[in-house]
Amino acid sequence: MRCRMKRLLTSCASLLVALAGALTLSACDPARVFEDNHDFPEGAWLATEKPVFAFTITDTAARYTVRLNVRNSVNYQFYNLFAALTLRDPTGQVRARQLHEMVLLDKATGQPLGDGLGDLFDHQFVALRHVRFTRPGTYRAEVSQYMRLPVLPELLSVGIRVEREEKK
Repeated sequence: MRCRMKRLLTSCASLLVALAGALTLSACDPARVFEDNHDFPEGAWLATEKPVFAFTITDTAARYTVRLNVRNSVNYQFYNLFAALTLRDPTGQVRARQLHEMVLLDKATGQPLGDGLGDLFDHQFVALRHVRFTRPGTYRAEVSQYMRLPVLPELLSVGIRVEREEKK
């Protein structure tokens, strides 16, 4: 019990430092249109938990990239994560639905990939590229895990980021 509490406190401290860093860096990011993460309170992603992120698009002429954010601990038991992204337009119609394999750890060595701080690692994966949102309004992105387990321990959060692509 004492060891688990110490690990939880260490994880919380690492999370606060990472959050402060992310807030500092995010203020300088003109490409970002939306970014939000859903924290799993028990440090585990339940298969029934499907976070939904709502974001508003006003510029329908621009192209966008949609990324998936994942935060895991070094103790995550798999090297990868399968997750599906379902994107709905303002009318509720499914605009995109894709399954993504995201590699979190080196398959051969087990070394964590991504940006790490202590025992926590953050990742961003491209989910959709060159997206043109055809109508202004509120879009919804739902993320669900497809690992065939009812609970995925050591997955701390998932989120999305929508960014405007540079014109070429």
